[in-house]
Amino acid sequence: MEKLERSFYLRDTVTVARNLLGKLLVHEIGGKRISGMIVETEAYLGIKDRAAHTYGGRRTARNEAMYGLGGHAYIYFIYGMYYCINAVAGAEGVPEAVLIRALEPFEGQDFMAEARYKAAYSSLSRSQKKNLTNGPGKLCMALSIDRSLNGEDLCGGILYIEDSAFAPEICTSKRIGIDYAGEDKNLPLRFYIKDNPYVSK
Repeated sequence: MEKLERSFYLRDTVTVARNLLGKLLVHEIGGKRISGMIVETEAYLGIKDRAAHTYGGRRTARNEAMYGLGGHAYIYFIYGMYYCINAVAGAEGVPEAVLIRALEPFEGQDFMAEARYKAAYSSLSRSQKKNLTNGPGKLCMALSIDRSLNGEDLCGGILYIEDSAFAPEICTSKRIGIDYAGEDKNLPLRFYIKDNPYVSK
């Protein structure tokens, strides 16, 4: 599979969010690939979106990566304990991004199990296996993604997304956990693969 090219990300953010489904998020660590298929995303539409960190043109050290060129990672820390990874979309200076909400483990399950549970993958219960990467904080923990990768070029060789021939059936809903966003909390900007067991609940 080939890495997604810059042109993939330099498009409408909703299009990028939908088209990321079925693609493979890869983190190369010590020459080893840790990866998962993207099964759930959410689009954040920048200055006009009350749910976005850049709503109203807000620009801080935390969200600076969102103002960069599409195809870079925006990684932030929440609740004092979890990291979340976003793919920046669109042109430089247009602060929009796609949150990767859930993955289906593909490569490096033993690494993920150790990172999440300090145990071998073969020893995990069915519930633990399902919970490896079925949420934005969980997948970052499993793939060892943190703020040190903020701003990383997703077209590079460390943290990147690969193309896939898989054509999933896509479902749409409002986004999760953004009650602070007023009317924008109801925008249909969450996308997920129908019936995939790793979609967050």
